[in-house]
Amino acid sequence: MTIGTQFQQAIASAQSVSASLKSFALETQDQQAKQLFNSLSQNMDNTVSALQARYNYIQSEEPQYKPQ
Repeated sequence: MTIGTQFQQAIASAQSVSASLKSFALETQDQQAKQLFNSLSQNMDNTVSALQARYNYIQSEEPQYKPQ
């Protein structure tokens, strides 16, 4: 498995976690829990952005990692 593939999997996993947290926030009536889920979701969105930026950098610097 290449680094590119591992990054793609990590990004997809982080996006999935973020979506689950957003869903939890929508489903709960507890305002404190809702705020927690929304905060955690925002953190995951930031993680996705950071991973995506690093993946883009790797692709620009290392042509062998570009998708074919």
